[in-house]
Amino acid sequence: MPGFFVENFGCRATQADGAALERQFEERGLARASSPTQASVVILNTCTVTAGADQDARAAIRRVRRQNPEARIVVTGCYAQRAPEEIAALPGVDLVVGNSHKHQLAEIALCGPASVENTRPAFVPLAGLTENRELRTDNSIFVSDIFAHTELLAAPVFDAANERTRPNLKVQDGCDNRCSFCVIPYVRGQSRSLSMDRIVREVNTLVNAGYREVVISGINLGRWGRDLGTASADLMAVTPAHVGTAALDCPGEQRSPASLVDLVRAILSETALEKLRVSSVEPMDWSDELIALVATSPRIAKHTHVPMQSGSDAVLRRMHRKYRPWHYREKIEKIHATMPTAAIGADVMVGFPGETDSEFEATRQMITDLPFTYLHVFTYSARPGTPAAEMPHQVPVHVARERNRILREVAAQKKLAFMLSFIGKQLEAITLNVVGSDAAGEFTEALSDNYLKLRLRGRHEPNRWQTAMVQNVEAGSLVAAHTQVNERDGNSPIVWRGTA
Repeated sequence: MPGFFVENFGCRATQADGAALERQFEERGLARASSPTQASVVILNTCTVTAGADQDARAAIRRVRRQNPEARIVVTGCYAQRAPEEIAALPGVDLVVGNSHKHQLAEIALCGPASVENTRPAFVPLAGLTENRELRTDNSIFVSDIFAHTELLAAPVFDAANERTRPNLKVQDGCDNRCSFCVIPYVRGQSRSLSMDRIVREVNTLVNAGYREVVISGINLGRWGRDLGTASADLMAVTPAHVGTAALDCPGEQRSPASLVDLVRAILSETALEKLRVSSVEPMDWSDELIALVATSPRIAKHTHVPMQSGSDAVLRRMHRKYRPWHYREKIEKIHATMPTAAIGADVMVGFPGETDSEFEATRQMITDLPFTYLHVFTYSARPGTPAAEMPHQVPVHVARERNRILREVAAQKKLAFMLSFIGKQLEAITLNVVGSDAAGEFTEALSDNYLKLRLRGRHEPNRWQTAMVQNVEAGSLVAAHTQVNERDGNSPIVWRGTA
């Protein structure tokens, strides 16, 4: 039986797309290979958020071609959508499928271009439209206007550590914002949501399969549902049923309330999920109602990720972000006041065009002042076609890297202080599929409700709730003095103490 291998690059949304791609091939009778070297078809599901992401994809193409010259290499994802002919011209690439046609990738790869063109009259290959003849190759390119597409790939994601514990479910894709530095809307299209009914069914399927915690995510998760209330029945009726997209919206499904809060409430009330974790949500979408719901429900992880990008008003305006520093500060302070032990994370960008020393200092000061427990710090990378790429006063690379280093140091100090605050206290954590060893012997890694890694002495089954007394902090993890298995050990009925 011919095998396939999907290699994902980038964010959780890309990983979720990769899981849906695996469904497509498995439904057509192909087996998943253990590595690219063992596969007859290798799918590289790319990211393009930075120049480094593009470089990683090109390096992967060279590696696969070198290690498995007989494999058919298919490149898809955001880089494929943005620069398809650039990728098609690379040696070894057999097929380029943009996000616009990712929902048909298996059909294209296995049945050829003719079947897709016959079944999708609206399909227009980019290679047939471009005026740039110099880059024409014999490779097939399947890319069209991403904004004309309403498909949403969704399948639970299981990585090595979470394979038996914490699946990630993408419930939203695309973005209607136009941040000046970001290419994502142009490669993922407009914001679109999985229906509430379909999400509840997916979560119930995962719960019935024994999973205890589910993470919901999206490109712009806080906008979930806003398109569903206005989507016409006619539009829904013409959406075809595609191979491998079992989680795609179906015609005639119940119209869903246009609010992330409504979705969270539905998951709590219509499933027996033990723990729901909400992924990144933009600051303007952390409503008082959502904050209160996360704070009061024992079934929602006390973990908030709120993209910040900059603490400078001038920089935020140049970025075309929809909030001001004082708005952001107010949200974080409110979250911390209602959930003092919650994990609070943020994305921060340094080196944005024109960022002065004083503007960077405003960011550093805000980070110092606010109760963050971790940060994702990024150095600005110009993306072709974005307004920021054409802005004057691009920050020198060495300056941006130094600013990145400074913020990472601040973040490390904050994370350590947060972790030290739990010494001598009990934490509930779910065991992961990770076993390691250190000077004290073997340990199993677990993840707490508030997103802290915890080392439990000995070997423990994954997907089990444990209550641990924290003894100290070592190598970026909490270390437990002793543990006990909670009553929710996977073999007994779930007993809730409190309301949803």
